[in-house]
Amino acid sequence: MLWLMRLSSFFTAALLTVVLSPSLQSFPPAEAIRSSHFDGYLRFPGQIAVPDPRARHFAFRRAPFFRNAGDCIARSEPGNSTVCDPSLVHIAITLDEEYLRGSIAAVHSIIQHSSCPESVFFHFLVSDTGLESLVRSVFPQLRFNVYFFDPNRVRGLISTSVRQALEQPLNYARNYLADLLEPCVRRVIYLDSDLVVVDDVAKLWRYDLGGRTVGAPEYCHANFTKYFTKRFWSDRRLSGTFAGRNPCYFNTGVMVMDLDQWRRGGFTRRIEYWMEVQKAGGGSDRIYELGSLPPFLLVFAGRVAPIEHRWNQHGLGGDNVKGSCRDLHPGPVSLLHWSGSGKPWVRLSSGRPCPLDALWAPYDLYGPALRPR
Repeated sequence: MLWLMRLSSFFTAALLTVVLSPSLQSFPPAEAIRSSHFDGYLRFPGQIAVPDPRARHFAFRRAPFFRNAGDCIARSEPGNSTVCDPSLVHIAITLDEEYLRGSIAAVHSIIQHSSCPESVFFHFLVSDTGLESLVRSVFPQLRFNVYFFDPNRVRGLISTSVRQALEQPLNYARNYLADLLEPCVRRVIYLDSDLVVVDDVAKLWRYDLGGRTVGAPEYCHANFTKYFTKRFWSDRRLSGTFAGRNPCYFNTGVMVMDLDQWRRGGFTRRIEYWMEVQKAGGGSDRIYELGSLPPFLLVFAGRVAPIEHRWNQHGLGGDNVKGSCRDLHPGPVSLLHWSGSGKPWVRLSSGRPCPLDALWAPYDLYGPALRPR
């Protein structure tokens, strides 16, 4: 029976590759590049920090050329664009060495499926400014700014989590978008690095938030109580924060954020408050176990503008421990999200991919550098 289930998942992935993304079969050949900053390869944890002539060099390939459709608003050259242009779609995403392969694939998927890719402006949050040159090499046409997020800003507020990756300071940069981005940026789509978009992102951008600060797909069938400890639920001063609300779980890896509302409401400080409560509680008095998600739930759950589930087919990375293979949820798909501990680029590189990882692979621009003849 197990082999039958796996075979079924394989055919599901193969069918979705064709149905979701017909353009995947017509990708132009990607040109191999060598970043001057990384000398043709990236140093990931555990790899040699200096060039080794015996080692196999890897590089990100240059993304295919893209341009706006005929009915898009005319755009100027990349160097002449302004972040304050009101016609732009704004997307924020983090960049770091460990997840860089995922971030590059996410950006590639967005521009591949956008009808107006030249009208998309990316805001990259980094703790290592050296990554800018690599992004510029992979996406020469891309409109983007890079914003340095100081890890010390949250290091004293982060408590231990069920998975070490959830404790990284850059995970909390989304809390500070209203401070980091230019004041003229009034709305932004925040996306995690472990996803691909298989639809026009402008559809997500145009969602009406109805006066709410955050919009996201909600999952009200999920057991909301599990995101907080018994100590939290037993203390009415804490659990009372949900009084008068109908809180539902939502995944913070895909959010449409009204930054004007956020700034007026002081929501960064509200999130920091709950991080301080958690930190002060220590071991036995913790109020949650996961990393950056629970503070968002405490502030926004029950006050979120609902977005269709198609915009976050999450959980494809399995749980937070084993990262086992998962199937898609029923329904249409516009965004595939490998939340959980299993990442498609890691599983593909190890030769042990899950069937649905085949849907991520066509957007991957990481591979052997082509040697000039």
